[in-house]
Amino acid sequence: MREKLKEMTLESLSSVLPLTLIVSGITVLIAPVPVGKMVLFWVGAALLIIGMGILNMGVDMALMPFGNDIGASITKTRKIGLICAASFAIGVTIAFAGPDVQVLAMFLPGMGRWTLPIAISVGAGFALLLAVLRIILHIPMSKILMACYAVLIALMMFAPAGIAPVAFDSGGVVTGPISVPFILAMGLGIASVRSDRGSLDDSFGLVALCVIGSPIAVLILGMLFSPGGHAYTPPTVPAVETTRDVALEFVKEFPHYLAEVAKTVWPVIAVFIIYQGLTRSYHVKQFTRLLIGFGYTYIGLVIFMTGVEVGFIPVGTYLGADLAASEVKWLLIPLGALIGYFVVAAEPAVHALCKQIEEVSLGVIPGSAVMRYMSWGVAAALSLTMTRIMFEIPIYWILLPCYLLALVLMYHVPKIYTGIAFDAAGAVTGPMASTFILPFALGACVNSERIMLDAFGTVGLIAMTPPVSLQIMGFIYEHKKKPAVPGQIHDILDDEIVVFDEAGGKNKDE
Repeated sequence: MREKLKEMTLESLSSVLPLTLIVSGITVLIAPVPVGKMVLFWVGAALLIIGMGILNMGVDMALMPFGNDIGASITKTRKIGLICAASFAIGVTIAFAGPDVQVLAMFLPGMGRWTLPIAISVGAGFALLLAVLRIILHIPMSKILMACYAVLIALMMFAPAGIAPVAFDSGGVVTGPISVPFILAMGLGIASVRSDRGSLDDSFGLVALCVIGSPIAVLILGMLFSPGGHAYTPPTVPAVETTRDVALEFVKEFPHYLAEVAKTVWPVIAVFIIYQGLTRSYHVKQFTRLLIGFGYTYIGLVIFMTGVEVGFIPVGTYLGADLAASEVKWLLIPLGALIGYFVVAAEPAVHALCKQIEEVSLGVIPGSAVMRYMSWGVAAALSLTMTRIMFEIPIYWILLPCYLLALVLMYHVPKIYTGIAFDAAGAVTGPMASTFILPFALGACVNSERIMLDAFGTVGLIAMTPPVSLQIMGFIYEHKKKPAVPGQIHDILDDEIVVFDEAGGKNKDE
């Protein structure tokens, strides 16, 4: 276990270090930041590395196995009513507990403390219910996505302009370091019960529908309740002068995040305990191991959130505002792309998704390639975001073409890529998006009267790019398939697993 934790921490270091170096370089060469504030950022980065390592350990030990088991169990009952009720309850619980949902609500105090999180959670609950039924009833992913996006686009036309960017952000924040691994594993568990040759493709797509369900719910909320007239208040950067001041800032906030993260983890643990009480699925040793895994998840998330919210949110806002007020404001566009490219690797959920993709595809779809295409997509999204802020471009002008392109690509790539691509929309919009990228965008237009229209929507744009970039990857891979190699699996993307024997003939792997 110690070696596994060391491996996870080193992986976190390689993920976070590039972003830390880029931000440090920007503050030295382009936008100077007081030393005290940079020390806050560096300590935050160190806590992020440690926290992510511990968190990933907990995800591997508890969340993914439990998600897989509960998905398989509710499906085996064959009782549609029970499946629907359980799926809705799990969706609401996982979404409401998400730390990023609470962060977005914090940026919009005018909507009330619980109004936005409740709307996001209910939307995610209905979306997860729909996603589970899709797998059980063998409904093609493309038809569900087309219907959901048609509803989303229709609502966009009637909802107030100020709520639309917030709605798109809600689709990103509903997925995070806890919800994405759990829902991905749950999809695998449900699909495993079917055991037909299309089940691998259908194991993806649950996260994708949650990303759409929450914006639909928030747009409906916006027709009933408008947040207009409530000014955004930027976070205050703590005044620190000594290393003791820096340490005290983190120590002071640590108890707060102990309580906040408990709200995130305990609902999931409660579901786990209820599940064990009803099914007795785990013997004592397994039950203890899963509880230890949940403990790792809790501790890792506390350290992670303390680091990003104390060290990243204030510095991200300060840096964005400083660049926007400078004579080189245009640098926001290339710098946004640079930050976007490297921030993908710092999202815990991205690693869980890439790992599951490799396992499900038996290595045919490399996780490294998935990460690379996601990075390019998010880089494009952030450069477009900064362009939108600078030139006050309506978000619809960017989102609608992206939606249409993603939907068209669905009919030109293998089905498994469509599920992966739309699930990735949730994976890239984790804590780093809501605690650094969104504050960076808010800082860039903090003195603008269009902050509700221009800064919000940033997370939504990030979420929209993987469905395009990963389906492009699928299109390219499909047209560059390697020739048959003895003993290697090639045709898993064509809805069946085929192994080539030494003579080059096909032997179906039953």
